[in-house]
Amino acid sequence: MEFIDTHCHIHFSDYKSDPDQVISEALNNRITKMICVGCTLDDSRIGVEFVSSRDNCWATIGLHPHEAKKYKGNSNLQEEFTQLVDKPKVVAIGETGLDFYYNNSPKNAQISILEFQLELAQKNNLPVIFHVRDAFDDFWPIFDNFKDIRGVIHSFSSNVDDLDNALSRGLHVGLNGIMTFAKDDALLDAAKAVPLQKLLLETDAPFLTPVPFRGTICEPKHVRVTAEFLANLRGESLEELAAATCKNAQALFNI
Repeated sequence: MEFIDTHCHIHFSDYKSDPDQVISEALNNRITKMICVGCTLDDSRIGVEFVSSRDNCWATIGLHPHEAKKYKGNSNLQEEFTQLVDKPKVVAIGETGLDFYYNNSPKNAQISILEFQLELAQKNNLPVIFHVRDAFDDFWPIFDNFKDIRGVIHSFSSNVDDLDNALSRGLHVGLNGIMTFAKDDALLDAAKAVPLQKLLLETDAPFLTPVPFRGTICEPKHVRVTAEFLANLRGESLEELAAATCKNAQALFNI
């Protein structure tokens, strides 16, 4: 039995733990593959370098919606970002999307940078990792303008209606430690409704540490805790969930 963490940030320059020790502990807990997700140009570069010497890690390059205002209209930074797409072990674009909960970047900047990354994914036939918070109504019309985009709604924390919209477009759904402390029945109902063939496991480490480890730094090894919770919630065996989510991750990200 093995697990894959499809979304972590252990390459971040301010990650407070020794990343190689973190990877070792993940492997000891049968998390055999980890995807290090970029959020800015700089940490996308760091991620590409980080995974180059680590057999169990792959990278994505992304511009988070919080950061969009820095990149909108800046052709030099966009070109530098584009050049990363052909680096070894880059398996996806993202995380990218829309976040109208915090609005750290103006709406028009978020949309512009999302479209820029969708074009890049389309051109290079790469999947996309989406961050969407309080913004699905605006997100779907943009997504629908781009053909043959595949990917995952990362850190899904919405309802069955939004889930249905994602599934109808062929997207995968990433669930993490939020599920272990969620109080919203609608969210848990949605988690139960995700088809096994569309489910991915993730941590978002160092964020969103699951119960019972709240208050500590999240690590890829915590994927197993979330998997155990979800297997119980969904009425599946841990082995069944592990096998299916690994198969899904390997197919989507070609790892």
